[in-house]
Amino acid sequence: MTHRLYYCDHHEIALPEGHKFPVEKYRLLRQALAGDRSFELLPAPLAEREEIELVHDEDYVGSFLKGMVEPSIMRRIGFPWSESLVKRTLASAGGTITAAGDAPQSGFGGNLAGGTHHAFPGYGSGFCVFNDIAIAIRKLLTEGLARRAAVVDLDVHQGDGTALIFRDDPAVLTVSIHGANNFPFHKRESKIDVALSDGTGDSEYLDALSKTLPRVFGFAPDIVFFQSGVDGLAADALGRLELTVAGIQERDRMVMRGCREAGIPLAATLAQLPQLEE
Repeated sequence: MTHRLYYCDHHEIALPEGHKFPVEKYRLLRQALAGDRSFELLPAPLAEREEIELVHDEDYVGSFLKGMVEPSIMRRIGFPWSESLVKRTLASAGGTITAAGDAPQSGFGGNLAGGTHHAFPGYGSGFCVFNDIAIAIRKLLTEGLARRAAVVDLDVHQGDGTALIFRDDPAVLTVSIHGANNFPFHKRESKIDVALSDGTGDSEYLDALSKTLPRVFGFAPDIVFFQSGVDGLAADALGRLELTVAGIQERDRMVMRGCREAGIPLAATLAQLPQLEE
């Protein structure tokens, strides 16, 4: 079976020289997958403003789209505003929305971007403008396409925006397995948080995941959103964990195999790629 993967790197963000966000890696990943017949690579559609506002404040959405965001908020986001940033942000969210729509049909939907889990209803943070996973979940719930959803966030950074957005929503289970001492330094409360010490390796990490996944499947979600960041790799300059490539691969197999065996569709977002030493 061929699975669709959505990309948005064709919307290039103009970043100043020396900017620390590894934007070129998204294009390189798409190119690496281009010859894999298991996937059909498609440009992500732009999310509609009405979809974004299922989660985000109308004033914040309007100010971002028009380039009138307060400088303090843009500094918190970490990108300079540009029209290309608007298109890429809307495509990133659109890719996750569309992947979530694909998942029930084939069991899997994927976005080669997204995972912008530090975005809050009224502002962005940590290279995240809008929270694509939250938007996709709200759309599914609002349209009656799902009754319950789970977020399995395995990025090394806690999904603080996602945790806050669904803090009081019993229909959404938020799970975050992250580095205790990494960004964000003010954590929010997910439904399930597993905070790992610096230097955590494969064995301890996979043990924590194996103890957490039964709680996810026990929640009986209609769809699982998998935040599949790989910045927990030992090679990551900022990740603080000591995971190997083999450990990350086993992590992914555990999540995907568990969803398949439980008959739960999975929508995967790329989240963060590793920040390697120069």
